[in-house]
Amino acid sequence: MRAIDKSMLERISPREWRDLGIAWFAITLAFTLIFIGGGPTLARFILIFAISAVTVGLGFILHELAHKFTAMHFGYWAEFRKDNLMLLVAVVMAALAGFVFAAPGATVIFGQNLSRRENGLISASGAVTNLSLAIPFVILSLLGGSFFSAIGLMGWKVNAMLAAFNMLPVGPLDGRKVLAWNPGAFLLLIGVAFGLLVLSYTAPFTFS
Repeated sequence: MRAIDKSMLERISPREWRDLGIAWFAITLAFTLIFIGGGPTLARFILIFAISAVTVGLGFILHELAHKFTAMHFGYWAEFRKDNLMLLVAVVMAALAGFVFAAPGATVIFGQNLSRRENGLISASGAVTNLSLAIPFVILSLLGGSFFSAIGLMGWKVNAMLAAFNMLPVGPLDGRKVLAWNPGAFLLLIGVAFGLLVLSYTAPFTFS
C-alpha cells in the first residue's frame, strides 16, 4: 500500500469517517471487555479502554484503509461501511463468551470486473498491514515486566487476532479471496497470523 498522504485522506468521506469511528469505538469496547480480567475497577476500565483504543484503532483503521487505498490504486472507489448488527454481536460475545468476533463491517468496492489478482491483493493488504503492525508491538512487549511491555503484548495480540480472523477462508472474509487468487500467499499469511497469535499467549498479560 502506498504511503497515506493528505490527498488520500481527503478521499475519506464524512460518512466513512463516521462509520470508522463508530466501529472503532465498538471493537475497542469489545477488546476492553476481554482484556480487563477479574475484579475490574473504573480506573482499570478507563486505562485498558484507552490502550485498546490505540492498539485496536491502529489495527482496525489501518486494516480497512489498506483495503481502500489498494482498491483505489487499481482504479476503483472503495469505502468502509459499518454493520450495526455485527458490532453488537462483537460486544455481546466479548462480554458473555470472552472472545471477539471482529467483523464490524467491510470496505465496499464500487466497481465491476475486478480480476482475481486484484481482488486477492486488495484482500491480502489488510492482513499484511496487521502483521506489519504486530512487529513493533512484539518488540515493545519484550521490554520485560514494564507497563509498556503490557501495551506491546496487547497490540501484538490484537493485530494477530485481526489478521488470523480475516484470513479464515470462509464467507465474505479476506482469506477466501486470497486463497482463490494465490494458495501460496494464503498459506503464508494465515500461517504467520496464527503463529503470532499462538505465540502471544505464551506470555502473561498483566497490568500492574
